[in-house]
Amino acid sequence: MKKLFILTFAAIAFAFTANAQSYKNSIGLGLDFGTGQTLVGPSFKHFFNANSALQPELLFGDHTTRLQVFYQYHQGIQGASGLNWYVGGGPGVNFFKYGNYDNTTFLLIPQAGLDFKIPGAPIALDFDWRPTAFIGDNSDFEAGRFGFGFRFTF
Repeated sequence: MKKLFILTFAAIAFAFTANAQSYKNSIGLGLDFGTGQTLVGPSFKHFFNANSALQPELLFGDHTTRLQVFYQYHQGIQGASGLNWYVGGGPGVNFFKYGNYDNTTFLLIPQAGLDFKIPGAPIALDFDWRPTAFIGDNSDFEAGRFGFGFRFTF
């Protein structure tokens, strides 16, 4: 009876072991929204190993172009196939036109979110909170910023 209990427990633990990401690369559409304007554009994610990823994005909005690059640490969620949480962040640069002036602002963007690779389909979705610090002539901080990604995996 004791051996059966141990084997059953081991089988359940193995079945619920969380794996990190289940794809190497993905490319698609990124969305940055919340307080302020909404930006949209191409997004790419590359995993260096099971837990470390780099995600560059080139986003466009009303008189704005933004380039941002994130390093992310991913970890699987036990019992949820294809679902990972991640934390990370990175720098960005915002080029925008304000009235008759062209301006550039540097960004510091931490992240916390979820990444979901749809089992059996080459599609990954992610959603994160990304409070953004704008550093420049008119420094600002927007706590209510979020990101959403829809990407094809390969």
